[in-house]
Order: sequence, then structure tokens, then C-alpha cells
Amino acid sequence: MSRLKAFREQQNLTQEELSKKSGISARTIQRIETGKEPKGYTRRVLAQALEIEENELLQKVPKQEQPEISPGKEETKEVALINYSLLKLINLSSIPFIIIPPLNIIVPFVLMLTLKQKNRFTKQLISLQILWTIIAPIVFMLGIFLKLGNEFTMILIILIVSSNVFIILRNAIEIDRNKKLYYHLNFSMI
Repeated sequence: MSRLKAFREQQNLTQEELSKKSGISARTIQRIETGKEPKGYTRRVLAQALEIEENELLQKVPKQEQPEISPGKEETKEVALINYSLLKLINLSSIPFIIIPPLNIIVPFVLMLTLKQKNRFTKQLISLQILWTIIAPIVFMLGIFLKLGNEFTMILIILIVSSNVFIILRNAIEIDRNKKLYYHLNFSMI
């Protein structure tokens, strides 16, 4: 599968819509999608229209992201390409629900499914929220058992919530700058 076609379909654009958006002819887009490598100006304009880096149009689809054919079936699984603006949206969707812990997991998970962004980055983001949701009450309960007073408890709550906001915002910055996660786990919980 052509990278251009994968990015175009990921953004729910037809060849004609991409043609209008980029100013590149639909015929040129068809040629690129059938295997011709885009050159200079064409690659730059298409990358700008799709809001991706130019070099992403040149990379081949990695083995892990290529569609797999199930034995006995001719259907292919959906290619999980990463749309970094949607990834950032999924990441930031946890912030309004930090004080309601199950929703800080459920909302990004639902967004991941509805936006069809089931890839290793979104799984990492949701896994981080799951881990934080498990650890935060434990830390809070330990703080209460120490019986250091109401002021300490309030400071502890602020620190716990602030830590999650910091993790989310730091990952959003790293997604924007370097197209990767700053905080991530070496495993996935989903």
C-alpha cells in the first residue's frame, strides 16, 4: 500500500479532494498511489496538504503496520498509521477528566476507537493513564495513613493531579516536536 494512499484514507479524503486541497492533479496522485515516488515540489505540497512531514511520504509501510491476510480470508486488517494531530487530541482528552479517574481512561479509549487510531502510541498513552489511575489512589491512601494533617492531604491531592497534567502536557509537546512520546511504558495494558 502506498504511504500517500494510507495518509489520504486516514484523513477520509478522496483523490479528488486531495487534488483540490493540494493543487496536484488527481492523475498525479493516482500515479503516486500506484507506486511512483513523488519528487520535490509534488512531495512537499502533498505533505503540506496532509499536514505530515515530507519524508513520511517516502518511507515504506513498516512490517508491523502492513496489512495481514488472515488464513482463508481475503480481507485485510486495517493499516494503523499514526496521525500525530489526532494522537495529540487523544492525549489531551484526559486532562478534563483527571479528577474523575475512570473517565481519564475511557474518553481517550473511545476516541482511539472512533478516530481509528489504534496504534502503539495511543495504546501507550492509555496505558500511562491506567497506571496513573492505579498508582494515584495508592499514594493518596498512604498519605492519609501517615496522618500529617489536612494541609498535607490537600497538597498531596494537588501534587497527584499536577503530576498527571505534567505527564500529559510533556507528551503533547514531544508529539508536536519529535513525533514520539516523552513518557512511555515498555509494555501495553490494552
